[in-house]
Amino acid sequence: MSGATEHENFASVEEIYQGLLARAPEHRMAPRLDAMQLAVSALGDPHRSAPVVQVTGTNGKTSTARMVESLLLAHDLRVGRYTSPHLERVTERISIDGEPVSDETFVRIYTEIAPYLDLVDRHLEGEGAPRLTYFETLTVLAFAVFADEPVDVMVLEVGIGGSWDATTVADAAVSVVTPIDLDHTDILGDTVEDIAREKAGIVKPGGFLVSSAQQPGAAQVLLERAQELGVPFRFEGVEFSVTARTTAVGGQVITVQGLAGEYPDVMLPLFGAHQAQNAAVAIAAVEALLGGGEKPLNPELVSEGLGAVSSPGRLELARKAPPVVLDAAHNPHGLVASAAAVREGFTFSKLNLVVGVLGDKDVETMMRVLADEYHEFDLELWCTASHSPRAVPPAELAEIAVDMGFDEDAVHVAEHLDDACSAAIQDAAAREQFDGAVLVTGSITVVGEARALLGL
Repeated sequence: MSGATEHENFASVEEIYQGLLARAPEHRMAPRLDAMQLAVSALGDPHRSAPVVQVTGTNGKTSTARMVESLLLAHDLRVGRYTSPHLERVTERISIDGEPVSDETFVRIYTEIAPYLDLVDRHLEGEGAPRLTYFETLTVLAFAVFADEPVDVMVLEVGIGGSWDATTVADAAVSVVTPIDLDHTDILGDTVEDIAREKAGIVKPGGFLVSSAQQPGAAQVLLERAQELGVPFRFEGVEFSVTARTTAVGGQVITVQGLAGEYPDVMLPLFGAHQAQNAAVAIAAVEALLGGGEKPLNPELVSEGLGAVSSPGRLELARKAPPVVLDAAHNPHGLVASAAAVREGFTFSKLNLVVGVLGDKDVETMMRVLADEYHEFDLELWCTASHSPRAVPPAELAEIAVDMGFDEDAVHVAEHLDDACSAAIQDAAAREQFDGAVLVTGSITVVGEARALLGL
């Protein structure tokens, strides 16, 4: 990268981040791969510097990616993980061995690749195409960081879809598909089969497909893709599964029958049946990567890896008195899974919901799910918003909530998230016999801001 020293030196992560935000935004990802091909070619193909585990799906992508990472770290491998979106700082998206990339490395590598990104931008604009988007640029940066470190394995979470997602410029050794449901229907299609076709695009010749249990239509699409390419495929509930699960303090104890071995009595410090299923998928993916799905992993290393996993903002207990749980469930499918985990893992009868939703989501269905899933609780709702320009105004959200089944007298409007959290926590704390709790949910941006407010 010899020309990089002549380019402007960026002073900080924040300065770079503001420049990224000036590009096409994350929710308007370009349906193309040619721009990514140009960018990685200009940098010497950093996306080929290590084997790739690529994760797509509707829900559970980030948690599953974190579990794969943690299992690989337990096997003494150096791991680069790329996930999105971030909760608080953009550096969270690019992790080395479980920790966000350092500010110094983030700035240094971006400064080195910036001249090449400029060349690609000019070429694209000369062809009448948009310059690199926010997500494309971050993805290129992640590849460059991972090549510079260097890492032994890259774990890449798809942004949206699969076939044309920026991460798919890399050929995955193991393609992982978490549960597929309706989300981003304006981009991906309005049936699970259509969405599955987009997500099946991450499966490449010479790879290996590992999938969560799927709805029949989605499973058939994935199966056909794997057969078309001659790729080995393994489905949860057929070739591997969670065979036992009990709740425990701080999470759950699970037994997993993997592709090649059984892993009994593994402590998973996360709540919910969906996280146990994510863990089974992660184990199968690592078995596929390290032994072609034919060699069992060391059970002690599996216990070490999953025992160390964390998933911030996913049923995260932010404080204990009163309990405040943060969960970045941002679509109906995710909210249903979250509610099942809350009912299983926590005991209280009064529940205060703090909810903010982005306007490009299925807002009505999300509010109906919340009203239905938590109907047995003494329930109150604070409608609020993050700082995202896409956030549904709190008053509008409150109207939708009442229309979807919430008691009008139990619905409150708070223009600012800090006011909503404060009011909900104070109300829960006043509950007799410590029987009140708070759940902050609805969008990743709300949960990220709540984590900062609560000092996490």
